Amino acid sequence: MDHANYRHSGDDDEDDEPFLLFGAVLTKVKDAVDAVITRTLQRAVQGVVVFFVVVLLLWTAAFLYGSFYYSYMPLAAYSTPVHYYYRADCDSPSSFACSYPLANVSLMRNNKPVLTFGQAYRILLQLEMPDSHTNHDIGMFMIRTTSFSRAGGRVASSARSARQLLPTSSSRFSMLRYQSDLLRTISTLLFLPAFLSGVAEQKQVLEVELFAEYTEDPYSPSVKVVIEILSNKVQIYSSQLYIHAYFTGIRYLLFNYPVLSALVGVSSNFVFLGVLLVFSYVRLLLGVEWRPEQVQVNGADRVTSHSTRNGENDNSSGVAELPAGQAAGRPPGAQQIS
Repeated sequence: MDHANYRHSGDDDEDDEPFLLFGAVLTKVKDAVDAVITRTLQRAVQGVVVFFVVVLLLWTAAFLYGSFYYSYMPLAAYSTPVHYYYRADCDSPSSFACSYPLANVSLMRNNKPVLTFGQAYRILLQLEMPDSHTNHDIGMFMIRTTSFSRAGGRVASSARSARQLLPTSSSRFSMLRYQSDLLRTISTLLFLPAFLSGVAEQKQVLEVELFAEYTEDPYSPSVKVVIEILSNKVQIYSSQLYIHAYFTGIRYLLFNYPVLSALVGVSSNFVFLGVLLVFSYVRLLLGVEWRPEQVQVNGADRVTSHSTRNGENDNSSGVAELPAGQAAGRPPGAQQIS
């Protein structure tokens, strides 16, 4: 009977072996799946962190480049209308205009100076004048320009002579081109529909270079310009003052190649910030504090601890070299009594 029970229990164990093996396989598979999921989550979290860090570095690099560009690059071009006026307090009642056409032009925009210290500028005056007999009879006339500081002192002065130009020409000096009466009559008849409809006008546009390379004085910046036309018979439709910056060096590259300059600037800032971040992270991992005082103190502590260990080793070796009786606290001649 016992033998039968033993055989029955052995059969049960043989029947349970497949379930045990299947359970062990399931456990291993579960552990493997859990490990894979854990590694995947870790990689995902690390990827998200790295992505946000890279985006933050890119935004910081772009912000630094934009701040540098805004503070370093001056205004490239500036234009403002010029309004002339005559002085009418004349002694002679027969003459209404007793002075030359005069205009005050402000060089301030939003309470900030337009010109930048150390930057060269080209200043032009554009005159839109009627193609009349009066302007033809005047011939060459002078344009005088004077810039003043905030204190009212004169900063710079320029006098340029100019003559009327044809609409297709622009120069500092020019002679009036001759047109015969027949040619003028034919031109008028040819463009008569445009003149009657107001599409075209009998006018000429004159451009005069007042300053070729005007540089602002840092100790006495200009806040306004006084433009005076030295002819009281000149006829003008409108006038415009143009200021163009003459860039050289880094400013030339930043202005003429903005995309390439932005890529180089942002990339340089990104690499620099990335190197700083990597060094900071490595230092945080290592836990090293680069302070000379602590290094010296740690060195002294090492020397003290080393000498202490050497003293302990010497004492222990001295004790070991003593005879067995002295080591046990007995005199050398005493014998052990059993």
